[in-house]
Amino acid sequence: MKTTNLIFKGLLCSALMLALSTQVYAAEKLNIGITLQPYYSYVKAVVGDKANIVPLVDAGFNPHNYQPQPNDLRRLNQMDIIVVNGIGHDDFALKVIAAANRDDLVVIEANKDVPLLPAMGQSVGDGAVNPHTFVGLSTTIQKVYTIANELSKLDPENARFYRSNARKYSLAFRKLKHEAMVELGDLDTSGMVVATTHNAYGYLLQEFGVDVAAVIEPAHGVEPSASQLQETITKIRQSGIDVLFYELNMPNRYVDTIEEATSVQLYRFSHMTHGPYEAGKVEKEMKENLDTLIEAMQFVAKRKVS
Repeated sequence: MKTTNLIFKGLLCSALMLALSTQVYAAEKLNIGITLQPYYSYVKAVVGDKANIVPLVDAGFNPHNYQPQPNDLRRLNQMDIIVVNGIGHDDFALKVIAAANRDDLVVIEANKDVPLLPAMGQSVGDGAVNPHTFVGLSTTIQKVYTIANELSKLDPENARFYRSNARKYSLAFRKLKHEAMVELGDLDTSGMVVATTHNAYGYLLQEFGVDVAAVIEPAHGVEPSASQLQETITKIRQSGIDVLFYELNMPNRYVDTIEEATSVQLYRFSHMTHGPYEAGKVEKEMKENLDTLIEAMQFVAKRKVS
């Protein structure tokens, strides 16, 4: 009986020690901050449940005109690491980081290894780059690898897990591109000319050999003036633009005017920064964007033949 009690006490002690160690491990999980919806998807895919993901700002904000709030600083102070776009799409976050004055905060610049495109638009300054790398396939893959590699340096115990997850996630996007290429087959879209309402889709379009001839909005969410709109209509007519891509979740009242004046075909792309933070959002909306692009390219090919 005494031996049985000792064994029971030993098992109970072991169980308590395991529970305590589990609690300590949970408490020691990294708190990784993100600034934009796509980076939530990337980081979640890489870390799984081995880290906590803390959005800097509540979902539903417009990063192009967002102004930092006191609550942002409070959230930042919970983070060990923050993953940033860093090239113009989350400048609000860079202001909060500077204001926090935290030498211990690790900032991962997701775009540091991405080949960047120049920005387009009427209000773009010299040397500006297109910050919408999250809309492209190859750029998304590169960023996921960068995030995984940087996190592996900071958390070497989970490095193999992070890198394995990055490869799996990246494979999904390579498959999406391959499937799109197969569906397009030998379609001749060499003469396809497009315009966009916003300087957002160049990284995706370039992967399929599509050049953007015109960007209509002076700045994101800013409608063109009457004279700017007329200049755009004239350019579309003179350039033989086939397709106008515009943003799925933004009001573009002037788009109807352009359609009526030019008969240009309209297609909508997701910007991937709207709605709640969701792990599968980028993969889902990337697939939808590819379906839209395929439809547009098939439309142009048929029209060129006829």
